Amino acid sequence: MHSHSSRKADHIRINLEEDVEFLQLTTGFERFHFVHEALPEIDLADVDTSITVFGKRLSAPILVSSMTGGTERAGTINRRLAEATQACGLAMGVGSQRSALEEPETAASFRVREYAPDALIFANLGAVQLNYGYGLDHCRRAVDMLEADALILHLNPLQEVVQAEGDTNWRDLLPKIAAVCRALPVPVIAKEVGWGINPRTARRLIEAGISAIDVAGAGGTSWSQVEMHRAPTERLRRLAAAFRDWGTPTATSLAWVCQVRAEMNVPGLPIFASGGMRSGQEIAKAVALGADLVGLASPFLKRVMESTEAVVEEMEILEAEMRIAMFCAGVADVAALRCPGVLMPLGDFYVG
Repeated sequence: MHSHSSRKADHIRINLEEDVEFLQLTTGFERFHFVHEALPEIDLADVDTSITVFGKRLSAPILVSSMTGGTERAGTINRRLAEATQACGLAMGVGSQRSALEEPETAASFRVREYAPDALIFANLGAVQLNYGYGLDHCRRAVDMLEADALILHLNPLQEVVQAEGDTNWRDLLPKIAAVCRALPVPVIAKEVGWGINPRTARRLIEAGISAIDVAGAGGTSWSQVEMHRAPTERLRRLAAAFRDWGTPTATSLAWVCQVRAEMNVPGLPIFASGGMRSGQEIAKAVALGADLVGLASPFLKRVMESTEAVVEEMEILEAEMRIAMFCAGVADVAALRCPGVLMPLGDFYVG
């Protein structure tokens, strides 16, 4: 049986060395394009990408998605990500803190607050752990460990069932999530890990008291494929490989959850879009479609192996690309970006 921390080490290595992208399924954002504005009537310097989430103002709607923790290498990664997040005024989540709760010597690898005193920081635990002896106390400890602004409870049923050591009892989890939402002093975020959230689940989560939803749709890293690369048996390899293209594309899941937010009349509930986001234009598209924060992991993981400066450079390029997209669409801020007619389905550009 693998320890939690050795599993995390495997995950980093596989993400860096193997092809773990979806094969045919895409995020869906390529189906949308901005309407070019030849006469923007704004100064690029006046374009404002900033947004406020959970009371913290971010310079751009960029979230360093939860990736890792629990190993020495992960500690270095988290420190560099945190330093860059602080420097750029963005948001950051850490990987699952289960290892830190079960192997306390690994907790230091998650403690990013000292490197990012002003950043929006998210603690993270697997929701399914609530069926395996975890409760409010564990959630509190995860938040306290990071002095976090919110707690992510991640939902990863497919990843768990194709793991040799996976947690496969997902029965009656919702009431336990609701109990955490009621009692935890910080907001609780529900997050998929790359297969999307459907309207029914979004509705149930909001009713349960969740403060934000990260749709984390399909089209980027396929976690079943990651698990395939570390599967100990041929049977598990085959099972994991069979689900490489499973899931709901990020753009679809985002549209669904935004619709639920409107129907349930909770306009202040932040929706995060992650899953296959690779560029500043895609960030702008997601925000135009209703996202409040856009999570990226893979682009930062590749740069963080170089240095903190490399991550800062990546963040600056993403922000600049978003800014140029807004400028060339003739919009000066995030509110204007969401106006009808700024972003259109590709089909609307071809008049029959």
